[in-house]
Amino acid sequence: MHFPSRMYLRSIAAFLTIAIFGLAHLPLAQAEATQLKTQVPGYYRTMLGQFEITALYDGPIGLDSKLLTNASQTDIQQLLAAKFVGTSKMQTAVNGYLINTGSRLVLVDAGAGKLYGDALGNILQNMKAAGYDANQVDAVVITHMHGDHIGGLLDASGQPVFPKADIYVSKADNDFWLSQKNADAAPVDRQRHFKSSRNIAAPFIENGKWKTFAAGTELVPGVKAVATPGHTPGHTSFAVESQGQKLLILGDLVHNHAVQFARPDVAIEFDTDQKQAVATRLAVFKEMAQNRELVAGMHLPFPGIGHVGTNGAGAYTWIPVEFSPLKK
Repeated sequence: MHFPSRMYLRSIAAFLTIAIFGLAHLPLAQAEATQLKTQVPGYYRTMLGQFEITALYDGPIGLDSKLLTNASQTDIQQLLAAKFVGTSKMQTAVNGYLINTGSRLVLVDAGAGKLYGDALGNILQNMKAAGYDANQVDAVVITHMHGDHIGGLLDASGQPVFPKADIYVSKADNDFWLSQKNADAAPVDRQRHFKSSRNIAAPFIENGKWKTFAAGTELVPGVKAVATPGHTPGHTSFAVESQGQKLLILGDLVHNHAVQFARPDVAIEFDTDQKQAVATRLAVFKEMAQNRELVAGMHLPFPGIGHVGTNGAGAYTWIPVEFSPLKK
């Protein structure tokens, strides 16, 4: 039997060493396509009878879980973890809803604008991505006068973003937030909210575009104001109905889906009257779960449209809609 010579084996070993060492230093193969690292535009569209509903994403904010009250932090963290959102800051969406009735274009809440930095203030660009222009909006109806719902009414120069639109605010919220007496009586850290509300409302009051309404008012055909006080004195939800199909736009009845459906007794420090806010949430959840009607929320995970399901005595669960194409 013939065996390779020792010199031959050494030559082969040397060749393999050079080959392996060289390959280890070659650059790794890279994909030809560069990662884009951009998200899809923040809009989602659905039909309600003859009405077209477009959810618009203003952006995300991070809220400290300690803002939630009436429950221990241990309980709150367990509820957050159960929905896989147990982080130091609760990611909270800010949503608006555009309703095309066929004859009127109505925006429910205008988002924050740039009141809170660059994370929010995206409703206008998402509206454009959805195929609409600010000049087409006939009315902006406001759930309540917190900055993340009215800040987007003005641009950076203080001019109205929706030049044709009348702005509709509940009389109770108008009277509360525009009152200098209430501002003076408020804690120092909250007085800026009153000032901001007055500054935002001023141009519309001056040009006659600032309108107030009472509970039960039908602002446009098919869109009715429903009093849901507690979060603010005049906090309002909007009942939208077309061809027997119904949607209740909740406003800020919920700030965190993981906690406040399971524990609707949990309030948030932003509530003007926490006891009233809890009572309102309990009543609305019970009604929506029984009626099985669609709801939408300004701080529910985008697009924030879905149903309220029951989950035992006094407990509920959030059931988001499934993505669905629209028939032309």
